[in-house]
Amino acid sequence: MRVVIAEDSVLLRAGLIKLLETSGFEVVAAVGEADGLLAAVAEHRPDLAVVDVRMPPGYTDEGVRAALVIRRESPGVAVLLLSQYVEERYAADLLSEHTSGIGYLLKDRVADVSAFLDALRRVAAGGTALDPEVVAQLLLRRNADPLGRLTPRERDVLALMAEGRSNAGIAGALTVSESAVAKHINSIFTKLDLPHAEGDHRRVLAVLRFLDGDA
Repeated sequence: MRVVIAEDSVLLRAGLIKLLETSGFEVVAAVGEADGLLAAVAEHRPDLAVVDVRMPPGYTDEGVRAALVIRRESPGVAVLLLSQYVEERYAADLLSEHTSGIGYLLKDRVADVSAFLDALRRVAAGGTALDPEVVAQLLLRRNADPLGRLTPRERDVLALMAEGRSNAGIAGALTVSESAVAKHINSIFTKLDLPHAEGDHRRVLAVLRFLDGDA
């Protein structure tokens, strides 16, 4: 499995290289800033990019913004964000636009090397690896539980969305028209206070909120 590492800490970068190489991964590039990451991905086309969120020059959100570019321009490259921070502004976009081959783990909470390596392999294989704290920060509830606003049929639709079914699949399961499903989904978005956005942003956030609420 071919990996690119983007981490500005020299010591941590060296540690990741050694850990991955001794665990059977091939580290094809290791860089310390976002532009170098994009160049390395374009050159090597790795299976996986391990990316820190905050890197030079601004140490704010360079890594997660670079991850968005990678997933849009090189969708075959899986991305695992490994950071001390949850960058909410772009992380929600990243996790919403891409529901496979994506991970977001917090460095301070990675306590088991085997579990970390398993997460890397899972993400590279098209799965996901999300730290519960990441999900919690992205989906902080408002004073009133928005899931309580949904009708029973809307909750049925949302449950089927959580199973990964398309509108057509939901329509078949509930024996209704696809237009009726679309209307239910738009109502769900409104009741969950999810603003309009391109792609599947709202759809995935709605599912994450449903799962977070243990509905």
